[in-house]
Amino acid sequence: MLDFLLSIVDWFRAVWNDWHTLIRIVLIVVGSLVARWILLASVKRVVNSLVSGIKAKKQVRRPLDLASPINQERVVQRTRTMGSVMRNFITWSLAVITVSMILSELGVSMSALAAGAGILGAGLGFGAQSLVKDLISGLFIVFEDQFGVGDTVNLGDVTGVVESVGLRVTQVRDFDGVLWFVRNGEVIRVGNHTQGWSRVMLDISLPYHADVTHAQAVLLASAQEVAAEQSELVIDAPEAWGIQVLNGNQIVIRLVQRTRAGKADAVGRELRLKAKQALDAAGIELATDQTVINIKNGK
Repeated sequence: MLDFLLSIVDWFRAVWNDWHTLIRIVLIVVGSLVARWILLASVKRVVNSLVSGIKAKKQVRRPLDLASPINQERVVQRTRTMGSVMRNFITWSLAVITVSMILSELGVSMSALAAGAGILGAGLGFGAQSLVKDLISGLFIVFEDQFGVGDTVNLGDVTGVVESVGLRVTQVRDFDGVLWFVRNGEVIRVGNHTQGWSRVMLDISLPYHADVTHAQAVLLASAQEVAAEQSELVIDAPEAWGIQVLNGNQIVIRLVQRTRAGKADAVGRELRLKAKQALDAAGIELATDQTVINIKNGK
């Protein structure tokens, strides 16, 4: 029995001496695969836990949730996006580490390789500064959830609906149907019209001698009727902010109504229709931009 064990030890020793480099490479690959599986499973578990918690809170919706700048759907989408980015980062990081360790086992000088990679990276950096800028900006757009697919945004020179968000280019369809390809590095400011909540502001121009109190009550009643009919689209009650403009020709009264994200246009059209009908029923006329000049001929 002892001779058998010694023969096995001698066999393993001979195999190690002849194949130790290959065995180490196999162990490195297996270890990296196991580490990748453990890390990806951990990321998946964390993402699923966060998504489940968000969906559970969504079942009990409070008034504050409706006014949140980032609703539950966007939080879920952002969580999954960041989970996907983390999985890609883990995969590529482990791949680089594994390749480096394998090259080291094969006798390749990592210091010389790193120096060569640094020179190559510097050359590529000078030649592709705009590309790197676009990629970094795209990562920040995703991480910060500045906008997503389906949002109506103002990117400075382009205003429209986002159709695709990439790491380098964002595709925006304007209201004329033109598809714009906007480099992420060229996005200086972002105005998002459909994130969180929107607001309708309706300015009504009345003649200077109109009964402001009566007109404001009529307009507010029409806005409350719209809010009751479209309760699933509005947030909070409508408000009359009173006189916004006062001059010798007219008085401007402003009504405001908060709505869900992206619903301001639909609620605004209905609000204008109800205001028109209410003013007609109350016999209240709107102000005109025409200026009447009376000329008296004297003799």
